[in-house]
Amino acid sequence: MAERVAVTDGLNWPRLGEECGVVGIWGHPDAPRMCLWALYALQHRGQESAGMAVSDGVRIRYHRGMGLVAEVFPRGVPEQLRGQAAVGHVRYSTMGASVLSNAQPLFIRFRHGDLALAHNGNLVNAPHVRQQLEDAGSIFQTTLDTEVVAHLVARYCARGDELPEALSRAMRELRGGYALLMMTPTSLIGARDPHGIRPLSLGRLEEGWVMASETCAFDAIGATFEREVEPGEIVVISHEGLRTLRGQEPMQPALCIFEFIYFARPDSNLRGMNVHAVRKELGRQLAREHPADADLVTGVPDSSISAASGYAEEAGLAYEMGLVKNRYVGRTFIQPDQQTRDLGVRLKLNALRKVVEGKRVVMVDDSIVRGTTSSYIVRLLREAGAREVHLRISSPPYRYSCFYGIDTSARAELIAARSSVEEIRKQVGADSLGYLSIDGLLKAVRGTRQEYCLACFTGEYPVPIPQGLGKASLEEVRGYQGD
Repeated sequence: MAERVAVTDGLNWPRLGEECGVVGIWGHPDAPRMCLWALYALQHRGQESAGMAVSDGVRIRYHRGMGLVAEVFPRGVPEQLRGQAAVGHVRYSTMGASVLSNAQPLFIRFRHGDLALAHNGNLVNAPHVRQQLEDAGSIFQTTLDTEVVAHLVARYCARGDELPEALSRAMRELRGGYALLMMTPTSLIGARDPHGIRPLSLGRLEEGWVMASETCAFDAIGATFEREVEPGEIVVISHEGLRTLRGQEPMQPALCIFEFIYFARPDSNLRGMNVHAVRKELGRQLAREHPADADLVTGVPDSSISAASGYAEEAGLAYEMGLVKNRYVGRTFIQPDQQTRDLGVRLKLNALRKVVEGKRVVMVDDSIVRGTTSSYIVRLLREAGAREVHLRISSPPYRYSCFYGIDTSARAELIAARSSVEEIRKQVGADSLGYLSIDGLLKAVRGTRQEYCLACFTGEYPVPIPQGLGKASLEEVRGYQGD
């Protein structure tokens, strides 16, 4: 992964970096347009680049670019992208620099024809596998771990395997969390890592099929949810219909818990549960564990609104919109000096003085990464006249870096890795601070420690992290010992 501060919204206040979003459409006469609408629905999962590859049954054409979906496709789907199958991607970089050459879908042409790949997640052994492939003569064009998958698949196809079987063999060499879509001129293939760390769902259109990272993409194009792709499963869709095969035997389930806490859109469903409803329950459980003598509750927009409303309901307090987010301040806001950075944050978020003035405020947020954001928002509320600010976090302390597709700071930069709750409270300037317990979190998602990846809280990684793997990209890692 790239060693970088967690995503800053362009304004120097760290947040967890979204992962990526993938979508694949098969058998629809207007597949490119369906794919574009689905990408708009998945925009929250990645804002650095976007792209689409389209098959007309004979060849694949593609269009990619840096920026938001509307910036990459300003006039809709380009005229040359016509076909009945499409694969789309929105990216937030974790492994591989944020440059055009790393935008997805990745397109390759090998001896068996055209192939487009779109990938959400991170392969922890990608540098090691890549080194082996390069030693054997492979030439790489990007710094994406996705390209490692492409080379493995191409190698097994060259040995006589059909593409789905080649992918199955490649998956046995991959370690990490991933949801992968591959498209040839005549098929669409989806695959999910054996722990199910990264989400991938299957849906039906009136004409055709769809696979996507989140079910909100189905709603955007009028698709009906069928089921989630199972951990370790490969789904193959072609003119012959739909079939499945086992890429890897499923292992202990470990869906990323932050899909519920932060990443997924509130209108998406995971494991049969609505994300908004789960976040409200996170807030209710937080209120039970950490009540506060206060006048009102507010949430940090947008990911904490659901949890804040749940907290208010459980606590019997009024929920108020104490903070307002300006959605039109772009991620590329120029920050030449500290004064401009401070101005930028004020443009991004503001407190409603008439709501919070003279009040004891409970401020609910989903997480604290480095503490910079929380410190600023607490100060913002106090400057607006809040008498007290009680900070409540709808997740446990974030103490460990993620290696499975979420861009977080190195562990030394995570405030909870080096400070106690009381020390954090003092650093952010709150009158009190309460984190949701792991037991409370699991109660809200109706699961156990064995069903979710909790590594960012516990340091217990479902997929072992190779010795020497730090928060570094493929541009930087060479020769470390893989697993």
